[in-house]
Amino acid sequence: MNARVDAAIDTAIARLHRAERDRTPVQPVRDVLGEDDLDAAYEVQRRIIETKVASGRRIVGRKIGLTSVAVQRQLGVDRPDFGVLLDDMVYGDRADVPLERFLQPRVEGEVAFVLGADLPGSATVVDVLRATDFVLPALEIVDSRVAGWDIRITDTVADNASSGALVLGTRPRKLSEADLAGLGLVLEHGGEPVSTGVGAACLGSPAVAVAWLAGEVARRGAPLRAGEVVLAGTWGPMVPVTGPGGYLARFEDIGEVRVNFTGGPDGGKRA
Repeated sequence: MNARVDAAIDTAIARLHRAERDRTPVQPVRDVLGEDDLDAAYEVQRRIIETKVASGRRIVGRKIGLTSVAVQRQLGVDRPDFGVLLDDMVYGDRADVPLERFLQPRVEGEVAFVLGADLPGSATVVDVLRATDFVLPALEIVDSRVAGWDIRITDTVADNASSGALVLGTRPRKLSEADLAGLGLVLEHGGEPVSTGVGAACLGSPAVAVAWLAGEVARRGAPLRAGEVVLAGTWGPMVPVTGPGGYLARFEDIGEVRVNFTGGPDGGKRA
């Protein structure tokens, strides 16, 4: 990379670090990275994650973002991306999650693949099916360090694919037990549906999305390894989290997973 790109990367990193430090969203970084330079955006992501790992955090997997056309339309982008999952981002089913750790949280239902074998960059859908030990129902809590979620593809890539946290169900399912592409999802808040989706909305199938990810991360020098958790991408529109309360994702044949957001003036209410 040339000096101009290096300077742009440094500026973007400093801006995103400031958002986390000050707990205040910042302006988009596409003004310095450009709207299409994915290599520069992923370099920002890589360096930020590298700093966090050096401080003691541990990489436990990856996440795929922007797999659903509905979400792409929500955010004005036209392609998927990926980010990194760290150990302190992971919660278990029915966890109480403090709103204070996020800036602008949204929630979406996904399926998490837990890999039992490495996946090469040339992985096919068959390879994904063979390598997956089991899947879990999951909720992803997405967040953006960019003010007002005013993002394009380079903004979200640099910001670790707008990652926040994830909540994992605790009843594993073998892929042979369900046709993920044909399964439905209902996301509920306060007992009422707030988002619906189907597995086919995730690049045709969540397994297709994982095969796409395997190629992308291997090309960038960090292939998928056995033991990693892969959030395979959303099935339907994201839902803004505007205050404390509970969200429940129900997946056909896969099970359900809940989260309870706490904090705010009433200290958190369960739904």
